[in-house]
Amino acid sequence: MKRKIVRIVNFFIFLALGILLLYLAFKDVEFDTLAEDLKNANYYWVLLSLLFALIGYISRAYRWKLLIEPLNYNPPIKNVFYAVMLGYLANLAFPRIGEISRCGSLTKSDKIPMDSLIGTVIIERAIDLMVLLFFLLVIFIVKLESFGFFIKDNVFIPLSEKFINTVDFSIYYWLIIIVVAGTTIGLFYYFRKKFKRVKSIIKIRKIIRGVISGIKTVTKMRSRSAFLVHTVLIWVMYFLMTYVVIFSIPATQGLKPIDALFLLVIGGLGMSAPVQGGIGAFHWIISSGLTLYGISKADGLVFATIQHESQVVMVLILGAFSVLMLFFNSRRKRKNNI
Repeated sequence: MKRKIVRIVNFFIFLALGILLLYLAFKDVEFDTLAEDLKNANYYWVLLSLLFALIGYISRAYRWKLLIEPLNYNPPIKNVFYAVMLGYLANLAFPRIGEISRCGSLTKSDKIPMDSLIGTVIIERAIDLMVLLFFLLVIFIVKLESFGFFIKDNVFIPLSEKFINTVDFSIYYWLIIIVVAGTTIGLFYYFRKKFKRVKSIIKIRKIIRGVISGIKTVTKMRSRSAFLVHTVLIWVMYFLMTYVVIFSIPATQGLKPIDALFLLVIGGLGMSAPVQGGIGAFHWIISSGLTLYGISKADGLVFATIQHESQVVMVLILGAFSVLMLFFNSRRKRKNNI
């Protein structure tokens, strides 16, 4: 009961934060003009963007399957795809819960240990983060006079200030932390034999071993070249699904591929914000980034709305379809067992 209450409270806290960001992004925009611009957009480019996104989702499912195979499991690619889409759908409700949801889905459908799957997802996220940071470095170097200062003012400085504020303790606080940490480690070492017999400790150790086993799969893959190909394909598709939306409205049609890469990077940062599906954060950072090109905030919000909401609709459709297919597959298995 308490867990449900906590989930409900978290849901509304994240939703309120997303609504606040949406308000800040749209507060000075005339909605009649916004609606008219959205109506006049060329949605053929948006459909092409969704096609690229679909290819990216399928490729992500194949890449995840490559990480799972060293665990001595071979789930059908359709189940892996359903799990991936279920994860995206879950993120629209609770930020960052999608990774757990997709692991849980595959555990239920194919009886793969949950903790090992979490290890494979950690590997996935680490690699995607490295790719995003590489793109960030590229645009920072190539367009230092515009992109570089925007990223510095909107990403690096806020992060560094947050870090400095976080670690701004006096020497006494650090001494207390060191003493408490040392005492905890000492007590744990002294009573380690008793701890090993505690059920909760045994369960935690089992989970940790499973996660480590999942992480190690990257060293045991039979086809690392296929993993690399799918990683490249995923990000090429993400780039293309951002680039083609540029041609959907007149205000952004003059942008170049490097500009699309810039939008992909800052859009990824917006999507990683702790709000449902990046709502509000994505709109704010994309519309702010487009002002570097002399594009008005209103036109930037049109672009952000088209890109974000088209992806949300696609995730809702594919996610709902995946939930239905997982339900019918589970029902079919139960009947066969009976």
